Amino acid sequence: MNTMWSLSVFCLLVSATYATQVCFEGLGCFADGPPWGGTDQRPVSILPSHPDEIGTRFLLFTQRNRYYQEIMADETVEASNYSGMRTSRFILPGYLLEGDEDWPQRMCKEMVKRENVNCIAVEWKKGVKTRYAQAANNIRVVAAQVAAMITFLMDNYKQTAGKFHMIGHSLGAHAAGDVGSRIPGLARITGLDPSEPYFQGTSAAVSLDVTDANFVDVIHTDGLPFDPKLGLGMSQSVGHIDFYPNGGQLMPGCSTNRGDPSDLDAIWLGDKKFDACNHVRAYEYYIESLEKPQGFMGYPCPNKDSFADGKCFPCGHTECPLMGHRADRFTGTEDTSITKYFLTTGSKAPFRRYSYRVSVTLAGPILPNVGFMFVALVGKYGSTKEHQLHVGTLISGRTYELLLDAQLDVGDVTEVQFRWNNHIIDPLRPKFGAEKVVLQRGKDKEIRSFCGRANVAENEVQSVLLCEV
Repeated sequence: MNTMWSLSVFCLLVSATYATQVCFEGLGCFADGPPWGGTDQRPVSILPSHPDEIGTRFLLFTQRNRYYQEIMADETVEASNYSGMRTSRFILPGYLLEGDEDWPQRMCKEMVKRENVNCIAVEWKKGVKTRYAQAANNIRVVAAQVAAMITFLMDNYKQTAGKFHMIGHSLGAHAAGDVGSRIPGLARITGLDPSEPYFQGTSAAVSLDVTDANFVDVIHTDGLPFDPKLGLGMSQSVGHIDFYPNGGQLMPGCSTNRGDPSDLDAIWLGDKKFDACNHVRAYEYYIESLEKPQGFMGYPCPNKDSFADGKCFPCGHTECPLMGHRADRFTGTEDTSITKYFLTTGSKAPFRRYSYRVSVTLAGPILPNVGFMFVALVGKYGSTKEHQLHVGTLISGRTYELLLDAQLDVGDVTEVQFRWNNHIIDPLRPKFGAEKVVLQRGKDKEIRSFCGRANVAENEVQSVLLCEV
């Protein structure tokens, strides 16, 4: 008999009162009854796999490492570069996209470039690449192993729970929540598109929720209903702050999920082709936020439709939180009922965007014309690409408005560039221009006014400068 297996005690208690359970030395016992099985949300009752079958590893990255150092809750930590003087961040993956299984290591590498922390990538590839219901139960063992590691570090390095941050994606987000229920007082848990199947609408003992850490922030990117839309991520708010980039359901640059809910096991095992683009966007956004946090500002809003209509711009009376790594720097609002924040991202990296409201009062001929209008912003750090302001009738004296999400942070805007065209030969050679442009910046509500001095012919660029005081 395998030595490790001999250390485990299996208790089969089948009766009207007790569920079947399995116990592992140093990790505790795990039952297959409610809330982990036998409920409406979790009808399948499955025990977690043995730790040997899950194969959990802890890979330490610090600024002193060239490569990772594998550590365990023993003397291997003492031989590593781990320091109790630093904050420790654990990265817990869930869904493993083929070809990107090691993204937690990539996140750790980016993190230690920018801050002096202990970053620990938790690897459990064998335990997650199995039937979905099995993987969803294996997170309990992974959470117990992470909690055991944290307890060891707290005991041996005099650290408190407030020095630890869990970052979990997919099933890993709920594993992070389970860690928090075992180690009260964790500083922070970040949930990156927490898994929906078997977790949405369940007991707080099962899924990630606000009681699991002092601060819980969540990014939702694949929140369409699993049945029938095959969205793998939760839509419900479960954090102190929940971010819904692009509405939280379908990300720019990603296709709509295709498949049948009955294919979940095949999708999870990688046996059936599935584009996980929406689901993995959550950790891609977080990794980018390490470098450019200001490009991921979230705006308080009741729902995605109100946000799309521009009703939640700019920030309001207080600052807005930054989705991703800097979310914990948000000081909050007086209204504790505000937990949902919306923002826009690009379709490919770099995903970050910087938001403005642009209002252009048009000057030109008395007679209306048909055409297109475009604007670009120029500042100290460069200029944005052109954004289409309007297509349709051009009427002199009318004001046209656009919510503009710029890919580049140009700094303080010093010039607005205006252009129009209609590709129609007009012997009158009309000229149009921006008589006045009012620009409001999303992050701080700053308003700047720009005044046009001369109209321009089709496809000429009008330079609209700050109005003279």
